[in-house]
Amino acid sequence: MKVDLLTCLALAATGLVAMVTGGRSSNRRKHKEVFLGENSKFKFGGRIDYKLKRQDSTKTLLIKTEQLLRIEEHDFAMRPGFGGSAIPVGIDVQVESIDSISEVNMDFTMTLYLRHYWKDERLSFPSRTNQSRTFDSRLVKKIWVPDVFFVHSKRSFIHDTTMENIMLRVYPDGNILYSVRVTVTALCSMDFSSFPLDTQNCSLELESYAYNENDLMLYWKNGNDSLRTDEIVLSQFFIEHFHASSGLAFYSSTGWYNRLFINFILRRHIFFFMLQTYFPTMLMVVLSWVSFWIDRRAVPARVSLGITTVLTMSTIITGVSSSMPQVSYVKAVDIYLWTSFLFVFLSVIEYAAVNYCTTLEEMRKMKRGKIPSTFNASQAMAFDGCFHDNDIELTPFPRMAPTLTSDPLTPPPQNPDVRPTEGTRLRRQRSVRENVDLLVSNSYMIDSYSRLAFPLSYLLFNTIYWSLYS
Repeated sequence: MKVDLLTCLALAATGLVAMVTGGRSSNRRKHKEVFLGENSKFKFGGRIDYKLKRQDSTKTLLIKTEQLLRIEEHDFAMRPGFGGSAIPVGIDVQVESIDSISEVNMDFTMTLYLRHYWKDERLSFPSRTNQSRTFDSRLVKKIWVPDVFFVHSKRSFIHDTTMENIMLRVYPDGNILYSVRVTVTALCSMDFSSFPLDTQNCSLELESYAYNENDLMLYWKNGNDSLRTDEIVLSQFFIEHFHASSGLAFYSSTGWYNRLFINFILRRHIFFFMLQTYFPTMLMVVLSWVSFWIDRRAVPARVSLGITTVLTMSTIITGVSSSMPQVSYVKAVDIYLWTSFLFVFLSVIEYAAVNYCTTLEEMRKMKRGKIPSTFNASQAMAFDGCFHDNDIELTPFPRMAPTLTSDPLTPPPQNPDVRPTEGTRLRRQRSVRENVDLLVSNSYMIDSYSRLAFPLSYLLFNTIYWSLYS
């Protein structure tokens, strides 16, 4: 009897404990469901997804965004309006900087903000305030975006510090703004025939890779105002003009594609090349003329001066050529440098002619007996390679008779009364040979003429050069 009574009391106590514990658990569950229900009603209009209760709170926002945009309900591998007319995609560009321009590689590097505008009704969502929603690159990978690429690009990348520089903005009616910050290195076909007085026309071209004009239509969203630039300052170029244009590109296997162009005109600053190339070249040419005022018997001075200017001009030409592409045509700077090199080289040749004429003149003096018997020619030429006026009596030659058989090494006849024999032709004008003989007998005249002829010729060359290329 007692056992039965104790058993009943134990069962009653166990049931009471179970009722109390169950009531508390039920109250907790009820309060939790109410809390989730209120929050879900506030954000989703009363729809509750009980599977989200156990998800991490850091991932809840992304999952709710996907539900809001109904990403799982559509196939975003297909373009919007597939099977219908081409989807229009507007483009606008803001050029942040032109980082570098390489003449050797014939390319340029540009950093820009590339913005796309299109409408995808699959991403429309209800909104009372009509406010857009902004997302980063994590959502971009799950929806359809235009596949715009840069034609003739060598390298390009999207900036990723501290996150990928990608912005996606979705409006309630399905309009989308997709912005990317990208740096691209693209080809620029340059013409260096007028370098460094040249003007280069470069362009950056945008095009859809997979969709031709029947599926996607690229256009500048705001016309010419679609291309905006910050204040860009370059070291060697001045940007004359930025403008946008459009056209079509044809591929034999896939058809016609819309193509957009970012055109800009670059004019080179000439002052840098004036300091580094033109002014030093002019000074070397003028320096070579100094030898015309040095005594023609100072062989070491004039030869060393001529060789130094020739070697300096060779160094300048080599330096300019190393910084330029190996083109097959002549550049403007090549014309100037090689013409200046020719002037320097001719100044060396001029002294060679003067020295040779002086030597011939002194050899004639020796044959005529003008040099004393005690004169030692080897000692006189030991110092500078030619005879000295203080050792040799250099009297002017008498004028030679204009005969056909005259020899520059044969002294003229001493009898002025000798008449020409029958058959000899008399000439009133001085022949070329007589003029050469006159120069040989008066070698100092070559320097006198060169002092005037070289500067005037170089001045004429500079006048023609700068009038053609400037």
